[in-house]
Amino acid sequence: MTSAASPHLTGGLDTLVIPGRVDADRAELTPRGELVHGCADILARTLAGLPATVVRVDLDMGGVHFMDTAGLQFLDVLADHGRRRSLTVTATNWNGQPRRILELAGLNTTDPLAGPDSTSPDSTSSDSAGPDSASPDSAGPDSAVSPAAPASSAVALERAECLHVLREEVEQLRQAIASRPVIDQARGILMATHGCTSDEAWHILRETSQLSNTKLRDVAAAVTASAEADGPPPSAELRTALKRAVARRRRG
Repeated sequence: MTSAASPHLTGGLDTLVIPGRVDADRAELTPRGELVHGCADILARTLAGLPATVVRVDLDMGGVHFMDTAGLQFLDVLADHGRRRSLTVTATNWNGQPRRILELAGLNTTDPLAGPDSTSPDSTSSDSAGPDSASPDSAGPDSAVSPAAPASSAVALERAECLHVLREEVEQLRQAIASRPVIDQARGILMATHGCTSDEAWHILRETSQLSNTKLRDVAAAVTASAEADGPPPSAELRTALKRAVARRRRG
């Protein structure tokens, strides 16, 4: 039993596959790949294909190495399936970057479907208060009980800030992944053109970026495009910066 991403959903093949097995009334699924756009649909199809006799679904997330905000939709689909079918559902064994995303989202990193992480300050309840904690009935005439609304607002604000950081971090990761192929191509072009090493080509790209005040991936894209047949040459500013960077490498 395996479900895989289709190209029109993910932009590539096998971005996520969900193999698994059913043992009596328990299904064990082991997703592998990335939780990106389309992952929730893949999970929904996998869950819909499980036998009606299944009363428990356990996901081992150890094979997932990347996750963006689509992973939160993935978890929503799993939780909703459990509620609608009255099943027990779990998603455990999170590692690396996906675990970091769960932390930033304020979710339980052991099993985000199990509720808040018990180690989080937000998860501390009034039941865990020590014997010296004052109750409203025992408070003196001059003491005041803090209203719950401001506390709830503070928690909501903190989680909103965490989600903002999460989105920024995911976007940075997405840009880094998208930029890597074109940067590698540009390094290869510089190595072939100027007879330099891979490390020297990297320094040339970086220095050109600094001299021209241009993003590194834009410099790499210009170099790559100029090497194509009938490709446009880099701008005059980039050509000047590139020549200076190459000259510095040769002098060095």
